Amino acid sequence: MTEAVQLDLLVFAAHPDDAEIGMGGTIARESAAGRKVGIVDLTKAEMSSNGTVEIRLREAREAAEVLGLAVRDNLGLPDRGLALVREQLDPIVAAIRKYRPRVVFAPYPSDRHPDHVRCGQMVEEAVFSAKLRRYLPELPAWQVEALYFYMINDVHPPHLIVDVSDVYDKKRRALGAYRSQFDAPGARDDRVSTPLTDGYLERVEARDRLLGQPYRMAYAEGFMAKGPVVVTAF
Repeated sequence: MTEAVQLDLLVFAAHPDDAEIGMGGTIARESAAGRKVGIVDLTKAEMSSNGTVEIRLREAREAAEVLGLAVRDNLGLPDRGLALVREQLDPIVAAIRKYRPRVVFAPYPSDRHPDHVRCGQMVEEAVFSAKLRRYLPELPAWQVEALYFYMINDVHPPHLIVDVSDVYDKKRRALGAYRSQFDAPGARDDRVSTPLTDGYLERVEARDRLLGQPYRMAYAEGFMAKGPVVVTAF
């Protein structure tokens, strides 16, 4: 893990690029506002059809710079092997206790990719365990204020909408860092065609336009919550 920094927002992702797809605009917006935001990727995406672990980590670092992250960490859990087991949940609990965020984000556990589903479930479990002082008692317990879920592949009715119009170019640039995943294969490389190389980023942008359209926002990102959303003022 990287050096500890207390964060305002901590975003968990199954793979490098998931957080950027689902909430890259919100991350850029909050970072620009002076809040400390971090991403913890659970895996190094070693099972991806294109790219390598080394390339993907370089791309993740480039995206982190675009978004203004305070922290980017990777737990090195097994890609396509995520499981609700103690040996995988404990590192997530430890990350929450290390970075002590106010708010945690995770993939919405309804998605066509099983790793995204499992990541959301694992983070929800870890958020609960992180506040229990007798769970991993060698690490001080930490209770987050809220847990929200972001969308990756599928679209669901959101409970929260964030206007990301002013920072959308940063989201485009952060996603553009993942050339190994989203660029169409060329004649001189060994990459193959996948759903990600076939206009995927255009579909992400169309989704974000659609989410914003009813609220007269050029682009928006949506989030879900398991319980009521608390506000202190209107």
